[in-house]
Amino acid sequence: MNFLRGVMGGQSAGPQHTEAETIQKLCDRVASSTLLDDRRNAVRALKSLSKKYRLEVGIQAMEHLIHVLQTDRSDSEIIGYALDTLYNIISNDEEEEVDDFEEENSTRQSEDLGSQFTEIFIKQQENVTLLLSLLEEFDFHVRWPGVKLLTSLLKQLGPQVQQIILVSPMGVSRLMDLLADSREVIRNDGVLLLQALTRSNGAIQKIVAFENAFERLLDIITEEGNSDGGIVVEDCLILLQNLLKNNNSNQNFFKEGSYIQRMKPWFEVGDENSGWSAQKVTNLHLMLQLVRVLVSPTNPPGATSSCQKAMFQCGLLQQLCTILMATGVPADILTETINTVSEVIRGCQVNQDYFASVNAPSNPPRPAIVVLLMSMVNERQPFVLRCAVLYCFQCFLYKNQKGQGEIVSTLLPSTIDATGNSVSAGQLLCGGLFSTDSLSNWCAAVALAHALQENATQKEQLLRVQLATSIGNPPVSLLQQCTNILSQGDKIDRRGSKIQTRVGLLMLLCTWLSNCPIAVTHFLHNSANVPFLTGQIAENLGEEEQLVQGLCALLLGISIYFNDNSLESYMKEKLKQLIEKRIGKENFIEKLGFISKHELYSRASQKPQPNFPSPEYMIFDHEFTKLVKELEGVITKAIYKSSEEDKKEEEVKKTLEQHDNIVTHYKNMIREQDLQLEELKQQVSTLKCQNEQLQTAVTQQVSQIQQHKDQYNLLKVQLGKDNQHQGPYNDGTQMNGIQPEEISRLQEEIEELKSHRELLQTQLAEKDTLIENLKSSQTTSDMNEQSSARDSEQIAELKQELATLKSQLNSQSVEITRLQTEKHELLQKTEAFAKSVPVQGENESVIAANTTDVEGRLSALLQETKELKNEVKALSEERTVIKEQLDSSNSTIAILQNEKKKLQVEVTDSKKEQDDLLVLLADQDQKILSLKNKLKDLGHPIEEEDELESGDQEDEDDENEDVSKDQDHI
Repeated sequence: MNFLRGVMGGQSAGPQHTEAETIQKLCDRVASSTLLDDRRNAVRALKSLSKKYRLEVGIQAMEHLIHVLQTDRSDSEIIGYALDTLYNIISNDEEEEVDDFEEENSTRQSEDLGSQFTEIFIKQQENVTLLLSLLEEFDFHVRWPGVKLLTSLLKQLGPQVQQIILVSPMGVSRLMDLLADSREVIRNDGVLLLQALTRSNGAIQKIVAFENAFERLLDIITEEGNSDGGIVVEDCLILLQNLLKNNNSNQNFFKEGSYIQRMKPWFEVGDENSGWSAQKVTNLHLMLQLVRVLVSPTNPPGATSSCQKAMFQCGLLQQLCTILMATGVPADILTETINTVSEVIRGCQVNQDYFASVNAPSNPPRPAIVVLLMSMVNERQPFVLRCAVLYCFQCFLYKNQKGQGEIVSTLLPSTIDATGNSVSAGQLLCGGLFSTDSLSNWCAAVALAHALQENATQKEQLLRVQLATSIGNPPVSLLQQCTNILSQGDKIDRRGSKIQTRVGLLMLLCTWLSNCPIAVTHFLHNSANVPFLTGQIAENLGEEEQLVQGLCALLLGISIYFNDNSLESYMKEKLKQLIEKRIGKENFIEKLGFISKHELYSRASQKPQPNFPSPEYMIFDHEFTKLVKELEGVITKAIYKSSEEDKKEEEVKKTLEQHDNIVTHYKNMIREQDLQLEELKQQVSTLKCQNEQLQTAVTQQVSQIQQHKDQYNLLKVQLGKDNQHQGPYNDGTQMNGIQPEEISRLQEEIEELKSHRELLQTQLAEKDTLIENLKSSQTTSDMNEQSSARDSEQIAELKQELATLKSQLNSQSVEITRLQTEKHELLQKTEAFAKSVPVQGENESVIAANTTDVEGRLSALLQETKELKNEVKALSEERTVIKEQLDSSNSTIAILQNEKKKLQVEVTDSKKEQDDLLVLLADQDQKILSLKNKLKDLGHPIEEEDELESGDQEDEDDENEDVSKDQDHI
């Protein structure tokens, strides 16, 4: 900074020259200094000069600044200064410093300067790639200036920068990471960057959408408070519009991702007294436009229809209707809401039916359609609001014959409320049609014409409408009243356009009479109508009246083309002769061409929405322009046709009609037969499905029976092995009187008892396991008669085995008692032996030796006896344990018997169900056979499935025989 102060100190001598020298020295310092601090200070000085001396810094320093970005990546501070400097050079945002009295050409020069520097910067595509790589740095002083610089580049030369980013690897993905930054200023500027990036570039829009942009943007809108949020919400909504508008792929992705459901909370506006700030109005306006983007009539019909259904299913349409009927809503929001609801219901029957059921929160409740029509025919309402209501009514009736019938029915005598307590839609339309406000006349006429659009039934029904003109005079038809007002022309004093009322009435009459010969007959029946039309067409009037002349020519042409010649005085040929005499064919065709040549005709034909800057431009309706395009050519041909050609055409028409009637008759017959055949096919397919289910159930039953057989055979094998392992018990030998042999024999018997006890315990454990397995198998499987018989045999065998075990235990207890008795006798013999040892006749040494020997033998016998006592005691304890196990086995047997009874009941029920299934199978087979016979009678080819079914039946019979044999065998 000392260097900068020294340089800036000499500015008084020559300001411009000194500044250029200062910038040059700073650039040299950036280029040549080896110390990072020196380069950093120089770049900081260039940044401070870049706002005021933008041109000089840009020319001299841009190359050095780019070099700094390439070489000093490790120092975030100098990178941040360099980015800020480049932003000041390229951006045109710093216009506040310019004096207010400066001329406009200086601003243009500044903008051109930014474009030129941007072009220099992006000339090397590596510079943009370098900038994208710098955005990966998390450091605030690098990332934020980088975002601002890239945004400025996109604003200056958007398409060129977009193309560079598009071909850059992971370029868009790096920018998408900005939305996840925790620092709000970077996230918000990232949204602005993506706005500039996605503008008018479908490829980048798709990439951004598939990088999860919808999820992140909707999260930001929710975090910021939806419609109550600030300008960040507005920026996110603009970005969403960029991604979705005219991009069918992104619209479909938005719908498939269930993001429409997340739009519903946007329109929960809360209490009417909560206030409407300017930002909230802007946010809601953008939200409504975003909804309209998804359901725009210019979108593919399938995509629009799916979005409309999704909006109804998630409750979004209901929420919009709530705003529509709420009080305190600003006028521009109400108008845009009406337009949005219009396009959400347009052509969607479900949504149209719901809209017809909506009532305004009044007392008594009135249908929303009636409330809206009251606003449309009220000349005190704003013009844009009246246009929006007309568009809503048109969308409600678009391809909605049910709604058209409901509107027309409110005009018929049988449905008019005699009490006059409620106003119907038809009464409001008639009131607007005959009011003194020309705009109300036009709107009511167009609305009524949409109630007749492509609906011949309602055109005929509307002929029944009678109007009471004044007290004492007979009622006149609606058609007659329209022609009466039309013939009066400018005699009635009306507010607004002079020709608007007549144009509206002529469009209504043309729509009404087209494709409806009965209406044409009623129109021609009034003898004053044709002279009035020919008089209007033949006159030479001003440019304003030329449009009325063209519409009169169209109405007269419709009266010729759709004339069924039921009135002798106004047959086709006579009307054409009248035109040739009074007007001239060429003049007539010229006047007819005035319609499509009118400047407002092409404007109305572009969009369905009646969007006009002022009431004077409200001349043509969109649907009417389609009718003109359709009829202009055929009417021209009809006028030039001769009477012979007309006769031939009539004969051809009659022939074609007869042929069409015959074809229609056969088509109806074929359609009915197709319906019957389809019903029979459905019944056959249903019966086949039921048959397959029953076959599957039978197969499962057979497999379960086979499983039970296998389990039974396995149990038999296991029981056979157990019986083989059980050998005969040794009863023991009698004592032979020899004491050592008796003792050894007792020991051997004790060992045998131990081994036998262990064997019994093992067998008991195996039996317990077997019982548990049997219990589990019995409770989990669907038992039948065979399984119940096998279980009873198994239980009987188990009982027998338990009885055998009991007898073996009893014999063991007897054996133990016998051993104890023998031990006691052995002790007695030992004592008697000790007493009977001879004392006399032997010397003392022999006696002493014998005594010692006897004492040793006695001690050994006593020790062995003690051991035998212990073993006997252990055996008795083991015997007690075995008794307890036996008691538990008895209780288990009792439980098994109870379960066996339950299983027997279940088996009986299963058998009944199986019998019912077999009966049902037989009935179904009989039904299938009868249906096939019906199909054969109807001439429908039947595949040879009978043999297969009979084969299946034989297989079922064989399986049933096998099952019965197995049962007999068991």
